[in-house]
Amino acid sequence: MRPSFRRVIGLALAAFAAAPARAQAPDTVLINGKIITVDDRFTIADALAIRGERILKVGTTAEVEALKGPQTRVIDLAGRAVIPGLIDNHAHWVRAAEHDELRFDGVTSRQQALKMLADRVRSTPAGEWVMVLGGWSEEQFADEPEGFTLEELDRIAPNNPVVLQAVYNHSYLNSVALVAAKIDASTPDPQGGRIEKDGGGKPTGLVRGAGGVAFVAARVPLQNQEAWLANTRKLVSYLNSIGLTAWLDAGGRGMGAKHYEPYRHLADRGELNIRLFWTTIRQPATPAQVDAVIGEIRDLKPFQGNDYLDNVGWGESVFAPVTTQLLRVETNTRPEDLAQMRRVLLALAERGVYVNSHVEMSTAIEAFLNEYESINKERPIKGLRWSFSHLDQVSEAQLERMKKLGMTAQIHSRPLIQGALMHKVHGDKAWDMPPFRRIQDSGIHWGLGSDATAVTTSNPFYTLSFAVTGRMIGGRPVNRQTITREEALIAHTRSNAVFLFQEGNLGSLAPGKYADLLVLDRDYLTVPDSEIKDIAPLVTMVGGRV
Repeated sequence: MRPSFRRVIGLALAAFAAAPARAQAPDTVLINGKIITVDDRFTIADALAIRGERILKVGTTAEVEALKGPQTRVIDLAGRAVIPGLIDNHAHWVRAAEHDELRFDGVTSRQQALKMLADRVRSTPAGEWVMVLGGWSEEQFADEPEGFTLEELDRIAPNNPVVLQAVYNHSYLNSVALVAAKIDASTPDPQGGRIEKDGGGKPTGLVRGAGGVAFVAARVPLQNQEAWLANTRKLVSYLNSIGLTAWLDAGGRGMGAKHYEPYRHLADRGELNIRLFWTTIRQPATPAQVDAVIGEIRDLKPFQGNDYLDNVGWGESVFAPVTTQLLRVETNTRPEDLAQMRRVLLALAERGVYVNSHVEMSTAIEAFLNEYESINKERPIKGLRWSFSHLDQVSEAQLERMKKLGMTAQIHSRPLIQGALMHKVHGDKAWDMPPFRRIQDSGIHWGLGSDATAVTTSNPFYTLSFAVTGRMIGGRPVNRQTITREEALIAHTRSNAVFLFQEGNLGSLAPGKYADLLVLDRDYLTVPDSEIKDIAPLVTMVGGRV
C-alpha cells in the first residue's frame, strides 16, 4: 500500500478491532469509488460491502452505507477505481521460490539492470549466488540492446557467483560462477547447449541453448527449507503487490512435492495470501515412462484441496518429444511420438481429468487436434474443459475444431520480451503471434496470462498492456492482433476463473463471490494506453483481507 492509503486502512482496522461486529452488518465497506465489477454486463458501481471472505453487496454508496454497523470499517475510495483481483491462467511461480532471485522484469535500460545487479551484490554475503533466471531479453533494453561481458560481471561481483539467464536462450556467468559451476576449458558442451570459449579454449562466461541454460541452472544450489519458505512468503507478497490474487501453475522440469510444501505450510496456517491451483506435470520421454505415468493417472484424485490451494488436473507437456518451442519453426509430429502422447491423453480422458497442453505452431496444433478428435470418438472429452496453451499460430478453422470439442484457450504475453526475437524467426507471421483479436472474435472461451517467470515478465499490467497495445517492453510494436482494454480485463479475471474451476467464486465483483480485489492508483479504463503497464495497486485484498 502507498503511505497515504496505508494510514486510511490503519485507522479503519483499528476501529474494526475495537469491538465485535454486529451480526449481519458488513465487516468492511468500500464507498465513493468506481467499482469495475467485470460481471456479465461489465457493471460499474460506486461501492461494495464485504462480510467475512465474501462480497455482500455491490451498489451505490448510499445503498452500501445503509448496511453499516457500529464496527464496520469504512474505506473511502475518493473516486479510485477497483477491479477484481487479477488471475493468471498459466505461470511457473511455484518453482520460482527455489531461489531469492533478482528480476529484470520491465527494466528498459541496460545501465539500470547493471545498477540493480550491483545493489544486490552489495547486500549479498560473499560466496552466495546472485541470479536472474529469465524474464528478460537484451531486446527490451532501449539504451543498449546487448548482453553482459565477463569483465563487467567480474568487476561488479568479484566475490559472488553471478548468473544472468536470458529467457531460455543463454546465460551469462562471471568467473566465480564458472568456478562454482565447475565449468572450465575441459568441460564438454551439455546436450542441447554450447559453452562458448575464446581462442585459447577458456570459457567466455556465455553458455548458449536451452540445454546450456538448464545445465547452468542445475548448478545453482537450492536453499534449505527455512530459506525456501522465506522465499515463498516474499514471492507471494510480490505477486500481491503487482495485483495477482490467484494463478494456475503449470509446474516445470524437476518439480516435485517439495516445491508445493511451502505453500501448503502457509495454507494450513491461514497465511497463504494468494490462491494457488496447479496441474500435475510429468514429462515422459519414452514408452516405458509413459507406462509409469499411465499407472499414476489411474490413481489421480484432483480437487482434494480448498479454495486457496488445490490440484485441478494435468499438464503442460503430455509427452516430452512433441513439446514445441516458440522460437523454432519446425515441429515434431512423428506418428510414433504422437501415439505415445495419445496414450497419456486417453488415460486422462478415461479418468475424467482436466488437461492443458503446450502447443504453439500451426502444424503442431493440427496434429494435436487430430489426436484429440480421435480420442473424443472413443472417450468424449467435451465438458472436461481441456485447453491448449499459447496457440501462437492458431487459425480460425482450428479454433472452430477446438470449440466443437468443448476446448478452451490460454493465451500469453511472451512477446513482451521475445517479440523482436519472434520477428527474426517467423518474419511477418510474428505480427499475428499470438492472434488475440482472432481468438476473441472466434467465440471460444479463452483467458489471458503470462507464462512467467522465465519467458516473460510477471506483472499482469504489462500483460494487459501488451494485449491492448501490441508493444513489447521498451515500446517496440510487435503485434497487430490487439483487443480492447475491456476484453483484456475480462480475459485476465472472469474468463480465467474457469481454468481454476472457480467461476462461482472468483473473477468478478458480485454478491456471494470472494472479496478478491484491487484498489488502483489510476483508472484502468481511462488512462492512456501507454500507461496501462504502469498501473499499480494501492490495496490488494484476498478473501476480504488486506
